Amino acid sequence: MTRKKNLRNLLIIGLVLCSLGGLTIHFIVNDSGRLQFFYVPLISGLISIFIIPLLFMTRKTVHYGYVINGMTVIIGTVTMIHSSIAHFPVPFEVSNLIFKTLFADICILAVKFFIGKALFDLEMFGADPKSEYKVKWYRYPNTGWWGVHLVTISIVYTIGHLLWRSL
Repeated sequence: MTRKKNLRNLLIIGLVLCSLGGLTIHFIVNDSGRLQFFYVPLISGLISIFIIPLLFMTRKTVHYGYVINGMTVIIGTVTMIHSSIAHFPVPFEVSNLIFKTLFADICILAVKFFIGKALFDLEMFGADPKSEYKVKWYRYPNTGWWGVHLVTISIVYTIGHLLWRSL
């Protein structure tokens, strides 16, 4: 086994464990009988544990794995921020924002995203430390591209939430 394959396998194991840990935390913290949006994290978690790692295993499907992984992270981030705002801790203090919101869960999702980014970069660009990274920050597959999608999906989600609430 080459170093690249070994590194890829370790990253895939990390991706699976991160996803499994996040899904487990979701089940521990939330009562599935009371949640309106229980199925979204369940389906995203199962996709993250079983399908996304398989997509990262071959060069032909690594783009699909990268995009699906990033979108599950965005969906989870947006919905957890919404939940944190809906159940905002009082009084407003930095310690409450960190310890009484879903900040830690969002950090786990960020780790999942960056593991997927590392897998993608390893497969597409290799692991040569001397190669330069010359691409525009806002173009696919860079993190700026994901930032644009995070902002756009957040805006659409917020508009949808406000319109749904007004009905």
